[in-house]
Amino acid sequence: MITSLVTAVPVVGHSIVDWLWGGFTVNNATLNRFFSLHFVLPFVIVALSLLHLALLHKDGSNNPLGIDSKGDKIPFYPYFVIKDLFAFFCFLTFFCFFVFYFPNAMGHPDNYIPADPMSTPAHIVPEWYFLPFYAILRSIPDKLGGVAGMGGALVILFLIPFTNTSEIRSTTFRPIFKVFYWLLVADFLLLGWIGQKPVKDIYVLVGQVATVFYFLFFLVLIPAIGIIEAKVVR
Repeated sequence: MITSLVTAVPVVGHSIVDWLWGGFTVNNATLNRFFSLHFVLPFVIVALSLLHLALLHKDGSNNPLGIDSKGDKIPFYPYFVIKDLFAFFCFLTFFCFFVFYFPNAMGHPDNYIPADPMSTPAHIVPEWYFLPFYAILRSIPDKLGGVAGMGGALVILFLIPFTNTSEIRSTTFRPIFKVFYWLLVADFLLLGWIGQKPVKDIYVLVGQVATVFYFLFFLVLIPAIGIIEAKVVR
């Protein structure tokens, strides 16, 4: 499904898909390529994590208050090391709990139907962590627009440093922004719920409204709230 989304690209879409597949259909070459990709990606993630730790060690970290803390530094070891190890083992415990005892808790039943090239399940959805973006994809009627919206839902996060107009970096002292932040969290969870529902009028409508709010938050609300809060403080 993911590779077929590339066909939405005008003119060269089908050629790119044929190149990704290594043929005109999904075959052994496709499986080999994506197996290799999944094997390499963890090493890329490890390299980026080490780079992150190196920069953290070099420049220091931020603090919850979002204020300048250059005059009050603490050593990277043992404070940050112990803190990160504690968070890591908490996540590992939670992760292992599901992996070893409830491996099917987050899966959709239709995903366990044996593959049949002659029959596709009527309602099959991605894994739970893809559902919000899948809902955005379905909320836009045009195929190219849906793909652009799904990708834009991630790319838009990189715009926050440019759209943020608040002089205060922490949300601790920003009550107006805090309200809309939790609305965004609720909106994201709603998109995840919509993503697993069948394509019906009411679900499509709710998904479209939730999609509009998602992009509205990053493009309009973040700069607008920063300006409003600055005027209120003054």
